[in-house]
Amino acid sequence: MNEFQEALQSINWGLIAPVILIQLLLIVVALVDVIRIKETKGPKWVWLLIILFVNIIGPILYFIFGRRQNG
Repeated sequence: MNEFQEALQSINWGLIAPVILIQLLLIVVALVDVIRIKETKGPKWVWLLIILFVNIIGPILYFIFGRRQNG
């Protein structure tokens, strides 16, 4: 068995799996929102990059700072 397989077996997936699922859910919801919304605060392509490449905090940053409030 190589080192990578040993490292995967030593991970506590009961703790990691919920974090991964939350991250994927946040990314999907943020991507759907940024694509369907007409305007964002700043260029859409920048928010797409932030959502995709800044892990968990990227979608959260989009929802706090990037989304325009309707009203």
